[in-house]
Amino acid sequence: MPRGFNNWSAADVVRFLRKHGFVHSYTRGSHFYYIGKFGNRSRQVCVPFHGKNASIHPKTLKGIILQSGIPANEWLSK
Repeated sequence: MPRGFNNWSAADVVRFLRKHGFVHSYTRGSHFYYIGKFGNRSRQVCVPFHGKNASIHPKTLKGIILQSGIPANEWLSK
């Protein structure tokens, strides 16, 4: 899995979210919405999908991390 905020693809993010119990809710254009629970709260995460291997901008990844509620150290650890 990627390290740091760089080099995360949409497929990597989706794989990580599914591993933590998030499920695909709906798609609007090229944005995939996932719903799951973390910390006893329901959360919705929007993942821009602009190609399977296209990398996600680090600021966008930080927003996804905030939306998910999963601590950043879990995202960035091995």
